[in-house]
Amino acid sequence: MAAQEGLSVTPNRTLMVSAAFGGGHHQASQALGAALQARGQAVEYSDLVDFLSLPEKAVTLGIYRLWLQRSPEWYRAFYHWTDQPTEPKILTDSFGWLGIRGLTRVLAQAAPSAVISTFPTSVALAQTVRRQRRLRLLNALVVTDYRVHHHWARPEADLILVPTEEARGQMVDWGLPRHKVEVTGIPISARFAELRGADRFALREQFGLDPHRPVLLVSGGGQGSYAALGALLQELGHLGRPVQVVIPASAQGPAVTQLGGATLHWLGYTTKFPELMAACNVLVGKAGGLTVAEALALGVPMVVYAPIPGQEEYNADFLVRSGAALWARQARDIRGAVLRALDEDGAARLSQAAREISRPQAADQAADAVLCALESGQWSRA
Repeated sequence: MAAQEGLSVTPNRTLMVSAAFGGGHHQASQALGAALQARGQAVEYSDLVDFLSLPEKAVTLGIYRLWLQRSPEWYRAFYHWTDQPTEPKILTDSFGWLGIRGLTRVLAQAAPSAVISTFPTSVALAQTVRRQRRLRLLNALVVTDYRVHHHWARPEADLILVPTEEARGQMVDWGLPRHKVEVTGIPISARFAELRGADRFALREQFGLDPHRPVLLVSGGGQGSYAALGALLQELGHLGRPVQVVIPASAQGPAVTQLGGATLHWLGYTTKFPELMAACNVLVGKAGGLTVAEALALGVPMVVYAPIPGQEEYNADFLVRSGAALWARQARDIRGAVLRALDEDGAARLSQAAREISRPQAADQAADAVLCALESGQWSRA
């Protein structure tokens, strides 16, 4: 597999490229990287954002975060405007050169035989470097949402790993050859599979939670972009029954406060998010692709409220159609949805549906698909 004509490449070495547009891309990268390492691959990690100049970062990452925090409707409009083959070519062409110096430098240092992206635009960038330096390396993509936006449909990729058969069909609809698309699920930490069936009450005691009072875990993202948090907490504080609400990755944590009948546990950064999720009754809030995949693996009922416009709304739609979640479209709908998810029968139905569509071994399946592609060599140097 080490045949080359330009920069040399090293067999059994993989470069994982994610991007700091939400933590899910990094988490998928780490999960798949760990599975590849367990199979004898040397793995290095890079962040596409680190390849950008300061002005490029300000325009891309800055505008993205501003939209989510202040103008989500603008982001929704952008999502749909770019979700079509006729989107401006000046935008799609930029994917192949934004950050090119950084990636070229990293590829020269790491000399991998495979580049695996968990963010769509870095696939185009890897293709540019591969062509310019005449590299024979596998250029692969991991899709981290449950619907294929146009930007995920990368013709430059040799291998595309998607979460569901539905997503594979969407890739084909965008013109991608079916043989390039593998259904593996979204790679998540192996810890979630290990925690299936764990003692929920014992896990709660680890976090100083009351073992016998319902626990609601807030899914709000880790970048302060969940503008609906205040409205959500107000509703959770007035459910008409006492609950414990856990808010991870909080800037003001750790702290414990009271809001109506809800005891709010504000946590700082924790490496034990899988244990927190396994300890909770219901996950409430956003619907990021990785968080959804993790909750499904544990069979945790979900109540979605104020997801990020575009991709998270489609994730929520997938969950609702599958019977694995309830979607509170308005703040006034939160109370009823959460109470239904806490009801014994309602919780059992949601949990069962979640488990039926879960893929807790997705990282292993994705790693096997990558290694199979590398071994076959049936991909082209473009």
